[in-house]
Amino acid sequence: MNDDFSLDQKTLDKNYWEERWENQSTGWDIGYSSPAIEDYILQYPNKGASILIPGCGNAYEVEFLWNLGFTNITILDISKTAVQILKDKYQNKKGVTVICEDFFNHQGNYDLIIEQTFFCALRPELRPQYVEKMHELLDEGGRIVGVLFNRNFEKDGPPFGGSVLEYQNLFNNDFNVQKMEECYNSIPSRKGSEIFLNLKKKI
Repeated sequence: MNDDFSLDQKTLDKNYWEERWENQSTGWDIGYSSPAIEDYILQYPNKGASILIPGCGNAYEVEFLWNLGFTNITILDISKTAVQILKDKYQNKKGVTVICEDFFNHQGNYDLIIEQTFFCALRPELRPQYVEKMHELLDEGGRIVGVLFNRNFEKDGPPFGGSVLEYQNLFNNDFNVQKMEECYNSIPSRKGSEIFLNLKKKI
């Protein structure tokens, strides 16, 4: 994720992300949906499940989900520019809701939350709040599924990385870890630096 923005420590608020989108500085965007997430979705049985993709960016996963028959998809981003692009893109896809909002203010109930580059965009000090909010948004038996970086970065982020041990300590109180291991089907540029995550909400 390369860009020309110096980080004198901006708060990574909506103005920061809006600037990134206005300047088309979206180096985190791989241009298609994550193979690891696609593989999980292919075996997910409930086409009527309520699904959230927070910090969704270009939300390529929506096309994949919709084409498979999923009918209750909410995508959320803090950038007005990103959201307008998505509203135009998915305006004719019934069952897709696009919201411009801060994730931490969002209200809803979901069976599945897809994590794709949102966690790594948040400052690490917000991670406990992220876990708490995820737990709040998920229904009983709900899951977080996605990929996280299994590495640290030399420069201050975003992206912000971490390790399996850090993530275990972070999630263990609120979620049962179904899977947290090296991602075997990462994109080539991230091979060996990602873990696949499947967390089930604890009651």
